[in-house]
Amino acid sequence: MRILIATDAWTPQINGVVRVFQVTAGHLRGFGHEVEVVGPDRFPLTLPAPGYPEVRLAVAPGRRLRRLIEDFRPDAIHVPVEGPIGLAARRYCRRRRIPFTTSFHTRFADYFEKRIGGGGRFALAAQRWFHRGGRAIMVQTDTLERELTASGFGPVRRWGRAVDTQGFRPLRGEPGFDADFLNLPRPIFLYLGRVSPEKNLADFLALDLPGSKVVVGDGPALPALRARFPAAHFLGYRTGHDLARHFSAADVFVFPSRFETFGLVVLESLSCGTPVAALPVPGPLDILGPAPTVARLSEDLRAAALEALAIDRTACRRFAEGFSWEECTREFECNLEPIPPGVWDALASA
Repeated sequence: MRILIATDAWTPQINGVVRVFQVTAGHLRGFGHEVEVVGPDRFPLTLPAPGYPEVRLAVAPGRRLRRLIEDFRPDAIHVPVEGPIGLAARRYCRRRRIPFTTSFHTRFADYFEKRIGGGGRFALAAQRWFHRGGRAIMVQTDTLERELTASGFGPVRRWGRAVDTQGFRPLRGEPGFDADFLNLPRPIFLYLGRVSPEKNLADFLALDLPGSKVVVGDGPALPALRARFPAAHFLGYRTGHDLARHFSAADVFVFPSRFETFGLVVLESLSCGTPVAALPVPGPLDILGPAPTVARLSEDLRAAALEALAIDRTACRRFAEGFSWEECTREFECNLEPIPPGVWDALASA
């Protein structure tokens, strides 16, 4: 099968959505499919997203996107993100009655309410309009399925999440790995991810905790947080193997976000053997359940972080090993909507 993914979230961006599609595309190719990812890097003119200069948005992508689609002649099209490329792909498919699927990755309604204090209803309506243009919307969790169905999204198809257990593995005890390479007082409480207002990082950094607080990542909230919390350690972006190094060096991963569709970093931390402290909200609850043994979920995030220090690291790894990327990618594959034979020949002769 020839699969085209038209996504505004793609390299060199560093976030959970990009990682999901990188790994999914790799596994699809391993299954024998030909995969074409059309991201902002395929367009000559891009502009920074408002408030997120590291995220580039394609300018007027429609004409070039059309050529890329018709040159590839896909058997299925997936459009995951509500950005310029996603809108152009949606418009192209709708005008030509070509079926496509979408997937839900960002709670923009919650983000608008948190960031600007309003606009949530508008954001939800815009997302509903976008996703109802496809044949189905893929969602990651029971919570999302219930919420989106109740809000008029659909039809909904389940597409779970997984973790790269080889890339994210416990490095403590491996030859050559120094668990104290950060050279900071222990215990080390780590946050890794985007540094932006909706991640609720100030609540984590304000906690009265022993040892050290470490933030790995970048984003628009970084300058203000660095100035407000000078005792914390802000290490900037890390990629690849360096992510596993930082997870493995930490004693607890603290995840203060309230607005997650899933929270892949929770699984990545557990896969490295590092227990988790988080709020009892959608995302962590969907991954871990209401009474997890490898994490502590509580509105008292300080208590959760301190209690998580006692969790067995080998149990964290065993839990993460139950989330298979192969199974997850098979779900994605089965959810795709096939394009009828002859469509591309008919368009070429029109």
